Amino acid sequence: MMRLSRRAVIAMPAVLAACTGKPSFRDPALSARQLRLEEFFDGRLRAQGQFQDIFGTVRRRFDVDIRGDWDGQRLRLVEDFVYEDGSTEQRIWTLVKTGDRSWQGTAPGVIGVATGQEDGDRFNWRYEIDLPVPDGTLRVTFDDWMWLMSDDRLLNIAYMKRFGVDIGQVVINFEKL
Repeated sequence: MMRLSRRAVIAMPAVLAACTGKPSFRDPALSARQLRLEEFFDGRLRAQGQFQDIFGTVRRRFDVDIRGDWDGQRLRLVEDFVYEDGSTEQRIWTLVKTGDRSWQGTAPGVIGVATGQEDGDRFNWRYEIDLPVPDGTLRVTFDDWMWLMSDDRLLNIAYMKRFGVDIGQVVINFEKL
């Protein structure tokens, strides 16, 4: 029987996590729904989410109250986070539709400009951000994938990397109020 070194056993979960598949617009659409960000996020929403590390351990949970405003040119999202430890955070996004299905956005802490693409019931949003964490900030990249589940529900899975290495994912369920 093959013997594995202690290092190999410790490194194996990280290697396997790095090999997991991620969504793609090449994946077949599972519904005929059409996500229009400016419609879904215009108004009040509530969301719940959690961060899981690459080993699947839930590290942090949160609730978010969101106020969205679409003025025909830009979508402004005011997100008020409350974490399970009682800490709070506010993030204000300003998004601009740059094409029939493309978006750009900015928010405090975001490095440069976030870019996104709609396709049917899906939206992919990519950006780098200095993310507030309990003991400071952490610069990470997000590869967010959103799916319109119904007229009033959206599922978001955000894959996080630091220095190009997967560190975990954030899963968020949005609900229009």
